[in-house]
Amino acid sequence: MTESVALLILPHLRVQNANAVSGPLTWGFPSPTAFTGFAHAIQRRFSNELNTGIGGVGIVCHRFDPQVTKPPGRHTRVFNLTRNPIKPNGKPASFFEEGRAHMEITLLIAVHDFMTLRTGEQFARDIMQAVEGMRLAGGAILPTRPGLRFQGMWLPLADDTEGQSEQFRKLRRTLLPGFALVQREDVLAAHMDELREKRPRANALDALLDLSRLNFEPDLPDPDRPGEIMWGIRAKPGWQVPLPVGYAALSEPYEPGRVKNTRDDSTPFRFVECLYSLGEWVSPHRVTNLEQLLWHRVTKPDQGLYLCVNHYSNHRTTASTGA
Repeated sequence: MTESVALLILPHLRVQNANAVSGPLTWGFPSPTAFTGFAHAIQRRFSNELNTGIGGVGIVCHRFDPQVTKPPGRHTRVFNLTRNPIKPNGKPASFFEEGRAHMEITLLIAVHDFMTLRTGEQFARDIMQAVEGMRLAGGAILPTRPGLRFQGMWLPLADDTEGQSEQFRKLRRTLLPGFALVQREDVLAAHMDELREKRPRANALDALLDLSRLNFEPDLPDPDRPGEIMWGIRAKPGWQVPLPVGYAALSEPYEPGRVKNTRDDSTPFRFVECLYSLGEWVSPHRVTNLEQLLWHRVTKPDQGLYLCVNHYSNHRTTASTGA
């Protein structure tokens, strides 16, 4: 049972020109850090109502349209880039190498602050109006479409596990069609152990690449050609993707204002690098409880770690054991 007392649901947000390059190795759907940061921005804007904090963010994608094209004669795709206005001297400006995507998502934000149903419903409407002027993953949020299914929702959570489970069973139907983003570090760790049986020096990056790419392997004997083997793509247990989940420190924190050209002069600065994990897209009807969906911020300055974590694997194991 989650410790949150209510769920703020922002359904079918349409985002244009969101950042599609969240890490140095991959492109595609934005990192979970973009959505937890968006929830944090909402918390700061409505600090009077959300003074206790947010208990996590669930991410469900209904549509994702990367702005890419495939030039004739090439096997790879390239991003559609913008041409900027010409320079004062009449020469053309340079292209900006940026990856963009349009997407439609639903966010489920767990809230610790109690509100009555009537107050919460009005608060959800205020949130939906406010987010139209905000940025999500660097993209602009389009105005809300008319209709009840596109309006913000406030769902007070039941006090017991059974009641919350019944609420979630009804809620997950409204998330279809769509796919929820979860973390599968258990699959990554198991595959790394499997690789090390054949290659003792294999590391987590080897396991991540092996799970993310298309592996062509000999599969079954060819019935039309005795003695020969057919080649095929290795089957995967799910829709698994490499996923940037946060940052690791490369330096000690610098005093505010010591490093030039930082975002502000009042916050300590630290050089970091991107951290990757294994994500998986799952259908909401396969998720059994709310905690499996939620992404949480985890900050460990002493260890130099700034992460977003999801406990889908832990709650999945618990549910399977209990069954």
